[in-house]
Amino acid sequence: MTAIQAKQKRGVTTMRADRRFQEGVWNTLAGVGLVAFLVIWLFPVFWMGITSIKPNAEITRQEAPLGVAEPTLDNFTFLFDTENRVQFVRWSLNSLMVSTATTLLSVVAGTMAAYALVRFKLIGGSAMGLGIFVTYLLPQTLLFIPMTYIVRQLNLYDNLFALVLVYPTMMVPFCTWLMMGYFRAIPSDMENSARVDGATRWQAFYMIALPLARPGIISASIFTFTLSWSEYLYALVLMPSSANQTIPIGVPNALSSGDVFIWGSLMAAALLGSLPVVLVYAFFMRYFVSGMMVGAVKG
Repeated sequence: MTAIQAKQKRGVTTMRADRRFQEGVWNTLAGVGLVAFLVIWLFPVFWMGITSIKPNAEITRQEAPLGVAEPTLDNFTFLFDTENRVQFVRWSLNSLMVSTATTLLSVVAGTMAAYALVRFKLIGGSAMGLGIFVTYLLPQTLLFIPMTYIVRQLNLYDNLFALVLVYPTMMVPFCTWLMMGYFRAIPSDMENSARVDGATRWQAFYMIALPLARPGIISASIFTFTLSWSEYLYALVLMPSSANQTIPIGVPNALSSGDVFIWGSLMAAALLGSLPVVLVYAFFMRYFVSGMMVGAVKG
């Protein structure tokens, strides 16, 4: 090996070592940043869990805020005590019923509207699709007053069915926009082949398009269920009686009075109230991510 070749080899070795060092530095920085992000993001959840098992005296003293000296489940049992005015079970059932019904109505309507706008050559179809998306962008604070008037005219004020009718006005536009992107990503040749073989338009939609669009349907369902479960403004305005309230309204009203807050039970209710949404995301996260990506890119 000549001196020039040896020098070139040492140079290549040095470059590789520098590259490995730079990759190690960047990987370390990325790991530190990820850990910092997770700590900041998960700290409210940690604080909520710690506070939910603290006795009131320990919360008031604020001693060892990141720990628990004497853990207790009294904050949880207080939510299910029938002798107080906290109707947590009732509010949970109300939220579940409203969210489930809203999800079914919104996803069915949004899926069928999206399929019609994508597959049929409708006059003004593009403008209708854009109008649907713009409708989703309208803030609720501009709509809740006329919506409340309509609900009163229909004699549905303080009726859970009112929320089932109102929530889809917010959910259907998003479901339609998301599913339009998904149906555009599905080639129409398979549906045309099924129709050549004797299938009707409805059979092609039900047997070909829907199974292929399942990730998008699941994504739309997760989004709709989550937003319906945590919606605050319409539930606050339309449900004045405690028996018809949902978790976001009933819990703060019952566990706070003026500047007095029952923090332990509030955190326990928040923890229990978030479990259904967490379970939904845990089981269907991969469908949600793929559905959102396709709907955003192809739409």
